Amino acid sequence: MKLELIDLHVSFEGKRILSGVSLVISPGEVHALMGPNGSGKSTLSSVLAGHPSYKVEQGDILVDGKSILSLNASERAKLGLFLSFQNPIEVQGVSVSKLLFHALKSQDPKLSFVDFKKRVSDVASKLNVEFALERDINVGFSGGEKKRLEVLQLLLLKPKLAILDELDSGLDIDSLNLLASAVNDLRSSDFSALVITHYPRILGVLKPDFVHVLSQGKIVMSGSKELASEIEKHGYGALVK
Repeated sequence: MKLELIDLHVSFEGKRILSGVSLVISPGEVHALMGPNGSGKSTLSSVLAGHPSYKVEQGDILVDGKSILSLNASERAKLGLFLSFQNPIEVQGVSVSKLLFHALKSQDPKLSFVDFKKRVSDVASKLNVEFALERDINVGFSGGEKKRLEVLQLLLLKPKLAILDELDSGLDIDSLNLLASAVNDLRSSDFSALVITHYPRILGVLKPDFVHVLSQGKIVMSGSKELASEIEKHGYGALVK
């Protein structure tokens, strides 16, 4: 999947958040997006996923050369877009297992419950989240457990392009390495990712092909993974004028 953002201007409740974002993510590439608080990183992830509260005032989002602006979140997910939430929501009354079964069944209508249980069990054991499968989605889970469930969905659904919004937020070093390594296992010519983060630690494991800095609603700097190290050393203020 090739994702192209073309001069994207976005507002929320009448306030301009993004002011001309342009970016191309080609198949097989991993891009990292960094930037100060309030720069528009999470807004961009929500817009890509099709959140209806954000208004695209100008520009376009193309997937393999075709605009997806008219598609809702469900339709974009069916194309192969996946969003890992910065703050995963709690859903009472729906178990993790039930959610995953219906999601995988939509991809493969012939999937049997026996095959489903095996697939989920194998991946859940690698992420140490077997305990969560029959519990309500994220209810009573720690922040790290919620992030592990996000990666569980990612590994099972195998999207074409994943938007990972602060996957590393609140994780200890062992959990961060585990989840970053799990994402690395997906890397191929058929998988791409946009990793949104404040810190370069996770990028040391993921080793992105490109790093971009978003500031005041625009991408103001792009470079290799070494750019993340420069940001850690000097901060955004010294690099973004």
